[in-house]
Amino acid sequence: MNDDKAVDDNTTDDKPTEAPITGDGTRHRVVIIGSGFGGLTAARQLAKADVDVTVIARTTHHLFQPLLYQVATGLISEGQIAPALRVVLRKQGNTTVVLGEVETIDLERRSVTSRLLERVTETSFDSLIVAAGADQSYFGNDQFAEYAPGLKTIDDALELRGRILGAFEQAELSDDPDERARLLTFVVVGAGATGVEMAGQIAEMATKTLRGSFRNIDPTESRVILLDAAPAVLPPYGGKLSRRAAKRLAKNGVEIQLGAMVVDMDYHGLVVKDQDGTTRRIESQCKVWSAGVSASPLGRQLAEQSGVELDRAGRVKVGADLTVTGQPNVFVVGDLMAVEGVPGMAQGAIQGAKYATAAIRAGLRGADPASRKPFSYWDKGSMATIARFSAVAKIPIPGTSRSIEFSGFVAWLGWLFLHLLYLVGFRNRFTTLVDWFFAFTSRSRTQLAITEQQVFARNAIGVLDSLGRPREGSQPDERAPRVEERQSA
Repeated sequence: MNDDKAVDDNTTDDKPTEAPITGDGTRHRVVIIGSGFGGLTAARQLAKADVDVTVIARTTHHLFQPLLYQVATGLISEGQIAPALRVVLRKQGNTTVVLGEVETIDLERRSVTSRLLERVTETSFDSLIVAAGADQSYFGNDQFAEYAPGLKTIDDALELRGRILGAFEQAELSDDPDERARLLTFVVVGAGATGVEMAGQIAEMATKTLRGSFRNIDPTESRVILLDAAPAVLPPYGGKLSRRAAKRLAKNGVEIQLGAMVVDMDYHGLVVKDQDGTTRRIESQCKVWSAGVSASPLGRQLAEQSGVELDRAGRVKVGADLTVTGQPNVFVVGDLMAVEGVPGMAQGAIQGAKYATAAIRAGLRGADPASRKPFSYWDKGSMATIARFSAVAKIPIPGTSRSIEFSGFVAWLGWLFLHLLYLVGFRNRFTTLVDWFFAFTSRSRTQLAITEQQVFARNAIGVLDSLGRPREGSQPDERAPRVEERQSA
């Protein structure tokens, strides 16, 4: 379900299996690309298998993405939802973690090439699990990212926290009513679960947490606008739950604008096109983008080498056993796989990873890949929190086309319980529970510190990259001209 986007702490209880010896005399080598729900689940499922596992990740942590919006709005710290991957897997003696961005997958040579700064690493595999996930999509308007960050990474969350709180600070110093109005107008683009949760928390922060904290402005007068080109809030949940969510958001002061498509954006605002074709401008400095996702570009590499098809979002149309065409030991799971009826949520990644690792273990015992049973997805439902003490839930009834739908306090308690249960590590669960207790009883937030670097680091790094200057801690790139030389050229 949407809320249990997480991974159990328990690894598989399977007994070690006899692994066939590969051509170079080593054990069967499994390479996993990605450290998200699919990647971490796959690594844990192979903890007791007689294989050598290599996890290639572009971050040092496993990210519990469903709670990123709480980091962005100061409810919890980033460490509570992003445990160090090496620490999580430290007891798995058969597992190695390689930090780096995957640049190339070579199916013919059975190798994966990754890069960390200027260091290139090539890793060979006998079985491959690609769980590379997805990035934010701006539907061809990538320039919007400069003005409206998405919410896919820790960097995104910290940057948004700086932008949100920074807007209040700037408004406090302004004597211009128009400027104040622009600074105190927050726009969230996308009325899916992330957008709804983000808009609700910004509204609560303005009206509850920051109330009375300023002398020249009243944070309760802030505008929080949630807009989407779709005709409803939380479209996957259906009519009744969508209407309840919209009603609760409106009660909390969120302005909902549906049938509104963003067609242009700059630092000071955005241009929206309504259903009747008219355009209008909304003045807003702080904007959040949660309107779409784009699959990892690694999908295109797999398509070019294997002939497998991609869908419109760039996801790989895998076979019934989650493999690519002609490659029975190359699995694609998570947001990168396109399987009818499987949404791009954590449960799809978790179940896909379990299926792929079970197929690998069966292969070690001599099972024929052609005899694999098709992957079957168990839809456990979806949950989304709207505000304090309010959430919506939709739980399918197995064997029927019906679902159990409920909302309000009970759904909110269920949402809290499941998110707490699936956080990785007891300490993270405990500290999150403590933070939630004080936040929901006193309406205080413990993580309201911001820095300029959080807000401006993205653009600064982009400028450095464009100049060919190595980032801090990296080795000079001899292929790139020095900054001084470029400036004088």
